[in-house]
Amino acid sequence: FSVFHILEEMDSNPMVSSLLNKLANYTNLTQGVREHEEADEDEGAKKKTVKSPQMGTFIGVYLPCLQNILGVILFLRMTWIVGTAGILESFIIVSMCCSCTMLTAISMSAIATNGVVPAGGSYYMISRSLGPEFGGAVGLCFYLGTTFAGAMYILGTIEILLTYIVPSAAIFKAEEKAQEADALLNNMRVYGTCCLTLMALVVFVGVKYVNKLALVFLACVVLSILAIYAGVIKTIFEPPVFPVCLLGNRTLQNHDFDKCMKTEIIDNLTVTTKLWSLFCEGPELNASCNEYFSLNNVTEIQGIPGLTSGVISENMWGSYGPAGMLVEKAVPSVPASVASQDKYMPYVANDITTFFTLLVGIYFPSVTGIMAGSNRSGDLRDAQRSIPIGTILAIPCIVIIIKSILKYLSCVVVFGACIEGVVLRDKFGDSVKGNLVIGTLSWPSPWVIVIGSFFSCCGAGLQSLTGAPRLLQAIARDGIVPFLQVFGHGKANGEPTWALLLTAVICESGILIASLDAVAPILSMFFLMCYLFVNLACALQTLLRTPNWRPRFKYYHWALSFLGMSLCLALMFISSWYYALVAMLIAGCIYKYIEYRGAEKEWGDGIRGLSLNAARYALIRLEEAPPHTKNWRPQLLVLLSLDSELSVKHPRLLSFTTQLKAGKGLTIVGSVLEGTYLTRESDAKRAEQSIKSAMAAEKTKGFCHVVVSSNLRDGFSHLIQSAGLGGMKHNSVLMAWPANWKQSNDPQSWRNFIETIRETTAAHQALLVAKNVDSFPHQERLAEGTIDVWWIVHDGGLLMLLPFLLQQHKVWRKCKMRIFTVAQLDDNSIQMKKDLQMFLYHLRLNAEVEVVEMHDSDISAFTYEKTLVMEQRSQMLKQMQLSRTEREREIQSITDESRSSIRRKNQSGAHGSAVNNQNAQLIHDRNTASHAALNDNSDATPERVHMTWTKEKFCTERTRNREPNASVAVRDLFNMKPNQSNVRCMHTAVKLNEVVVNKSQGAHLVLLNMPGPPKSRGGDENYMEFLEVLMEGLNRVLLVRGGGREVITIYS
Repeated sequence: FSVFHILEEMDSNPMVSSLLNKLANYTNLTQGVREHEEADEDEGAKKKTVKSPQMGTFIGVYLPCLQNILGVILFLRMTWIVGTAGILESFIIVSMCCSCTMLTAISMSAIATNGVVPAGGSYYMISRSLGPEFGGAVGLCFYLGTTFAGAMYILGTIEILLTYIVPSAAIFKAEEKAQEADALLNNMRVYGTCCLTLMALVVFVGVKYVNKLALVFLACVVLSILAIYAGVIKTIFEPPVFPVCLLGNRTLQNHDFDKCMKTEIIDNLTVTTKLWSLFCEGPELNASCNEYFSLNNVTEIQGIPGLTSGVISENMWGSYGPAGMLVEKAVPSVPASVASQDKYMPYVANDITTFFTLLVGIYFPSVTGIMAGSNRSGDLRDAQRSIPIGTILAIPCIVIIIKSILKYLSCVVVFGACIEGVVLRDKFGDSVKGNLVIGTLSWPSPWVIVIGSFFSCCGAGLQSLTGAPRLLQAIARDGIVPFLQVFGHGKANGEPTWALLLTAVICESGILIASLDAVAPILSMFFLMCYLFVNLACALQTLLRTPNWRPRFKYYHWALSFLGMSLCLALMFISSWYYALVAMLIAGCIYKYIEYRGAEKEWGDGIRGLSLNAARYALIRLEEAPPHTKNWRPQLLVLLSLDSELSVKHPRLLSFTTQLKAGKGLTIVGSVLEGTYLTRESDAKRAEQSIKSAMAAEKTKGFCHVVVSSNLRDGFSHLIQSAGLGGMKHNSVLMAWPANWKQSNDPQSWRNFIETIRETTAAHQALLVAKNVDSFPHQERLAEGTIDVWWIVHDGGLLMLLPFLLQQHKVWRKCKMRIFTVAQLDDNSIQMKKDLQMFLYHLRLNAEVEVVEMHDSDISAFTYEKTLVMEQRSQMLKQMQLSRTEREREIQSITDESRSSIRRKNQSGAHGSAVNNQNAQLIHDRNTASHAALNDNSDATPERVHMTWTKEKFCTERTRNREPNASVAVRDLFNMKPNQSNVRCMHTAVKLNEVVVNKSQGAHLVLLNMPGPPKSRGGDENYMEFLEVLMEGLNRVLLVRGGGREVITIYS
């Protein structure tokens, strides 16, 4: 028996062997490769064997990380940062950035080892941990950062090419010193565009060629690093000769002269040097010269004094300044009276304004290489093994190479201890004959560093152009950003062609900026934001302790991730607070776009787990005490009716809910299906989907709950009792008025309605009943009008609170609130109005107040007759179980008898009223005629007998089918007198309805106190009749019954 059932379940559940086989043969081939294979199979051609990704840890992760870390900033800007910030502040900059990177690498390794990492790398890890909204926003920001990083590396490549390798290749040349900066930028743009085109073509050909070139490029980088440290050791014994010429305390550009002297003696003659001609109007000794040149002597110092020279003490402190500030040494000099001509002289000066936070932003890209390998996770054999090993080892590799546990800290010390301060602050090496400053320290030649740095920048640029398109492709294929889906396509082998094209276009925008110092802070923001969310994802998953969080990498802790996240946020605002705000704004816009337009994805992300934990905590807190009156708002349970097709009968009820709630508080939309859950499970799911679709169409935010019960009454009772959870339970019930209850074949419908009223009252919940709900406004804004409140009985203030809540919505915003209250004969109407106005003033509600006086008047014949007909009909239906046809005949007979009875009473004066009998009879006849017409319209069936029924004919017909005593009971109906209590209730309902219709017939909405149902169920039908009379002649009515507590207060 059990084996039989197991075999049956195999159709829906896979066998263990099949499941294990699929997991063992899992491949993270890119989608393009799989599509290509499937196309080959469909065509029936010979299947081409497509190999799985074969890149291992070393080539796939280790080399990309190392190339990006040992990149452009180390070779082109590290010495300048040390000279400008000083050794101590450089320590702080490097320590913060490296700590941020190391902590992020630990968090990323934990996430990467918590499952298979397909293509997408960091984006995949963040999106699956924090959800599609965060993943998409941060993924696109990281994509932009990686793309701008490519632009930065290309700009570094061109700067090395045009400044240190082939200066003569410049297309734009400056005729004056002031134009040098503009000429350099234009050259960077032209050559950068050409370099970008060449690199994009290499990447387009295939990633395998990039990997082959990576080995060559990395070998050059390693040789460069070794050459630097060999040069550092050599300075101890024999410092290299790189003289620096100073005029007074100012550093001179050593391009156009070879001797650091004003004059020299040749053949016993004093002649001027080339330096003289740079500052004087001619080569003559008596020529007019620059004032500062005349007042100060020139001196020559060694640019590389060596490790044991003691220059480290001079380089300990920073030297910040504005753009154009001259690079000066701390030695005495004679200042000139006029400094306006200094910018035209061959001095070394700052090209940009320098300050601490700027240097942080420029330096940070040098430590952003940790994700270069994770971006290529789709090309790895085993991403969850390779990413942590390659990433973590890449950073200690720097420690080994540059002799320091904190990587760049050793560079800070070495550069500050070996190189003269004015040379460190010389960004382009103008004081050392245009040599790369870090190259002057190397051995055996500065060209080792120049060539190594050139290839390092080329390799890093290729790595960025390789990783960024794959990241964009992964985002596009997830479908979370609809307009990016075109970039998910590529070549047959999976290469992201369209993504590469977009990457090249964005990269070109960075190249057009043309300044490495301007591009670096931009990409720092994007990288820091990505790192922040990587740390957040790791910390969140660790703290939530989700069952699926089982990383193989064990050396992590939530505190480290939280520290890394805080450090990332701090560095963002330290680097550039306005760039940080712009980056957050971009990420926020992408987040909201994905939330609004993106595809719904369920990835089991940590944000959902966080929401569940937060909800649990909040529910427990809410359970501790009931909400205060100041925090009370209607938490609605909306009871919907469904038709035979399981569609919502009154969708405007959901519209009204939206307008009343405006997305605030709790909304539960419930419905009941008759039957058993086992037989109607599919119907319940379809009904739930139908209600959710209606809620989406009406923009109603809330929860849906469909109950299957043996009968509707029990189902609604279950919803009222059990809907909600803990402290998040409804306190109000909203339902539609049963409009056709009189014509209903099943009286159980209106009986269920009354039972619902009783149960909400017993549960101390407020009740809102909407009449003519289909005429309520949808989304269109109402013109100026009124919301009329008829405050007959104090219900805790709910009648006054509801119009205020409605006015917060755009549909009802133009409507004014009017409050009517009824004064009896012995009430002071004027004082009542003043008191009510003062009460509203304390409640901070704006409303017009009107007191309506209702005096006791004689009961009209119409009221008397209407009550009598109501009681006769109710009593008749209780005594007899009639078929539909018989019920119609009996009603007609009772009506005829009632007419003649009232005519006799009016003639004999038994009624004793001063009402005009003729008018009363006219009203009665009109009412009877309309009632008969209503029956004609509603019951036009073939079995209808068209004849006039009298009492005798009725009794004869009944005698044939019923017992004799039944005719006696019916005969008593014709002579019964109406109950005086019912007469008074009907009189009150009629008179109040007259007043309400007179005052509020043109109102957009009328709110009325809803009287409670009778304690005895025998008067249920009379109760429905009273309510019908009360609302007669009004279009939109909302009956309101309070829950027995105060819901509005005058206190703050």
